[in-house]
Amino acid sequence: MNIVMKLIPGMTGLFAAMLVLNAGLPAVVADEQSSDDGKLRIICFGAHPDDAEYKSGGTAALWADQGHHVKMVSVTNGDIGHWQMAGGPLAKRRAAESAEVARRLGFTYQVLDIHDGELEPTLENRRTITRLIRDWNADIVIAHRPWDYHPDHRYVGVLVQDSAYMVAVPFFCPDTPPLKKNPVFLYSSDRFQKPYPFKADIAVSLDSVFERKVDALLALESQTFEGGALGTAERAAEAPPASQPELRRAWLRERWDRRQSAEADHYREALIRWYGEDAGKAVKYAEAFEICEYGRQPTADEIRRLFPLPAAAGDR
Repeated sequence: MNIVMKLIPGMTGLFAAMLVLNAGLPAVVADEQSSDDGKLRIICFGAHPDDAEYKSGGTAALWADQGHHVKMVSVTNGDIGHWQMAGGPLAKRRAAESAEVARRLGFTYQVLDIHDGELEPTLENRRTITRLIRDWNADIVIAHRPWDYHPDHRYVGVLVQDSAYMVAVPFFCPDTPPLKKNPVFLYSSDRFQKPYPFKADIAVSLDSVFERKVDALLALESQTFEGGALGTAERAAEAPPASQPELRRAWLRERWDRRQSAEADHYREALIRWYGEDAGKAVKYAEAFEICEYGRQPTADEIRRLFPLPAAAGDR
């Protein structure tokens, strides 16, 4: 069964997610590719339910606030990503958690039913990724780099790279109309150094949405508070219990304060380049992206139009 997160108006994210999980809907919802309304269409791929939210969730919220259309896709279902539970129950739990993050930040979420830890860069999976990008009519595509500690992360990067040309080829997946324009393909940040380190071509300030991102990530309980695949009962006990929500939020916020401020400090040069000297130095929290050389290569003016960045001095 393919797991699709289509949020249902009037229902809480978790309840709506569970209804859709059990509905057996197809992997790609036909009405996702709307008519051109002048807004951007962004699709972010992560290997597991949490990856794309962690790496791009703040920028996604900024896009959504501007009325742009954002979709996140977990390429595996995360069914071994916990130290105490696994299989279908965990897959449903993690999909529901990520659907709630999406509800809180204002974007669409989809989970593919590929087993966690078993993703391979096959022709079938290349076709799936290509169809998803086409059906979303993407202007921007974001994924892991294909150099990473986790094989699922690496192969998401490979599959998205392999789709960067094929999305415009008419007779590849001829059942899905090819894109008339090649999207801008980007990598989310990482700290791996070989074969080459991540380069921050773009850095986005999260200062205005940082607290919202923390509030959204509270929903990822299996990962944030219970430790995910490498957790233990002892490590889970270190987090405040659900009965103490204020302490729980403060505990998580402190960890994400360190993480997102480290991102801003590490990529300060890119922040200064896009925000100017004074504003760039003042940014506290950030997410960063590298432009993949396989897709469309945007100019600086295009990057400012594509990303939630301040206008150039001459455009103000």
